[in-house]
Order: sequence, then C-alpha cells, then structure tokens
Amino acid sequence: MASPVTSLCFMLNFMIILLQVLAGRDFYNILNVPRSADTYQIKRAYRKLAKELHPDKNKDDPDAQERFATLGAAYEVLSDPEKRKIYDKHGEEGLKQGDMRGDPFSSFFGDFGGFGFGNMKEQDREIPRGGDVVLDLDVTLEEMYNGNFVEVLRYKPVAKPAKGKRKCNCRMEMVTQQLGPGRFSMTQQQVCDECPNIKFVPEEKVLEIEIEPGMRDGQEYPFVAEGEPHTDGEPGDLRFRIRQVKHPRFERRGDDLYTNVTVSLTEALTGFEMDIKHLDEHKVHVVRDKITWPGARMRKPNEGMPNYENNNVKGSLYITFDIEFPKGGFTDEEKEQLKSVLKQQSKQHVYNGLQGF
Repeated sequence: MASPVTSLCFMLNFMIILLQVLAGRDFYNILNVPRSADTYQIKRAYRKLAKELHPDKNKDDPDAQERFATLGAAYEVLSDPEKRKIYDKHGEEGLKQGDMRGDPFSSFFGDFGGFGFGNMKEQDREIPRGGDVVLDLDVTLEEMYNGNFVEVLRYKPVAKPAKGKRKCNCRMEMVTQQLGPGRFSMTQQQVCDECPNIKFVPEEKVLEIEIEPGMRDGQEYPFVAEGEPHTDGEPGDLRFRIRQVKHPRFERRGDDLYTNVTVSLTEALTGFEMDIKHLDEHKVHVVRDKITWPGARMRKPNEGMPNYENNNVKGSLYITFDIEFPKGGFTDEEKEQLKSVLKQQSKQHVYNGLQGF
C-alpha cells in the first residue's frame, strides 16, 4: 500500500499535468504582461501590440491575420473581469465550457481531508484600506487626438516613525468567563495589539500621466496605492478623471468629430474648395462642385478620433455647411438678373416643419 506522501505526490503531479492540458493559450504571454497586471496595463499593452501586429502593416506576412486575431482574443478575455476570473481558474478550456462552479478538483480531492486538500482555500483576512481620491484633469481635444504626457505635483501623506506605542489591529473577539461551577458567560470585547507609533508627513511627488490617443471624457487614469493612507492597512488609489475641454472648432461624439463651415451664398451656388486644419495640424481638403444648401453635411471617413482600443481605426469627420447671405439689398435690375440666372419659379408652401419629431 502506497504511503500518504507517495499518494500526495502522485495527486499533485496529476493535477499539474491536467492543468497544463486544460490551460490552452497563454494570454498573459501573448499580451506580454504579468499575471498581476491591472486592466489599465492590459489595455496599454494591447494598444501597443495592435499597432505593431495589425495586418495592414504586415501585408507580406501570411500569419499576420492569425496573430492579430489571437491578440484580440487575449485582450477580450483579460480585459473582462468575469472572463479573466474563469481563465485564471480553468484556462481557455474553462471559457469554452462556461464557468465551472468551484474547483474542478474539489470533488476528487475533497475526500482526502487528511492531506489538507479540503482546507486549501483559506479565507483571506480583510485588510483595512484608505479612501480613494478622484481628481478631475482638464485635457484638450488635441491631447486626446495626438497623445501627451502631463506631470502633476502631488503632496502625499507618508507614514514616518514616531515616539511611543499605539493600539493597532483592533478586532472584536468572544471572551469566555467562568461565573461559577458549571456556569460560563460569553461576551464580545475589543482586542488590540500594540504597534510602534507613526505620524503622517506630506512629501512632494511628481506623477506622470500619459494622455493616450483616443482617451474619452470621463475616463479614469489610476495610480495604485497613491490615495489616502491607512494607519493599519493599505492606502487607497488615486484616480485622475479625464475632463475634455470644450474645443472652438470640433465637437466629439464617440470616435467621430463634428464641425461647421460657413461659406458665402456665391460659393454655395457655384462651388468652392478649402482646407480645414485638423487637430494635428494636417489639412483636410474639402471640394464642393455642386450647389450647397444650408445644413448640408459632408462625411470624411478616417478623419475622426483614433479609437482608444485600436489606434489604427479612426472615426469620421462630419462637416455641416452654413450659408452666409449677402447683406443689404439689390436694385430692380439686379433682382431681375438673379431671377433670370436662377430660373426658379415662386414656390411658397406653409407646413409643419416639426412634424415627425
């Protein structure tokens, strides 16, 4: 009969081999991020690799499409908290089969309580945590289009040793007292440890924030453990909330940009040609060789904002035309000339223009 140690080793080896079989592709390795990476690190790694591996930039590589699809699959899983949780527990096979409730080995190893398998999952003690700090950061549309690095000076409270002792790790515990023969009383009391005393001293620290192309209004940029400190626990997080500054020429809606252009009545009737200066100073050429009516809209594809997840994809630029009519009046002769040129008959019609809204 095999010894308990031999049986334990056999089961551990069996579990490792089975896990390797079920693991499938290593999504962390594909994205080149550690298993402890947060969502921001995962998104940043994906955007960087998406630029490098995009099939449009690797047209001579027959495997480019497959590698780009694999990269997308890795990002889809690791950027989703629920899918990532399943993947970390059960690998890619677990994602295909759906969330397998509990440990797939618990039913097998649960019977070997003597080896301690039934107690492998210990409840983590809840660690106290300081408050999160959320600050608004004004960002221009140019920065959201081109990207930029912004430095912020922060005065952070840092724990320093101080004289004396303090109560720490306080918790409520049940205390049993004997009241007499066969008589006991159980009461809940606060129990604390003694720890070295500390004091919080503000220290100057420069934080560098990367404004990445395609960032959106309201998006948050996190700094882990840079929030409010906690005397007996971990500090909270500091999060900068992106606030887009109103732009004088462009309005952003998702990844699309909208702008208005005013042209003269003469240009509206005879056609025109012009350039619009974009957010990175390049020119968007606009040509109209037909009549432009008030409110007419032109779409320029791939001239919008870069997509945050994939900078190779851009939205559209929508241009709405406004017509400036001439000021002043015309002589009777000029009026007749206009009628002769325009060749329009009187068309007066009264109707509800709001119908259908």
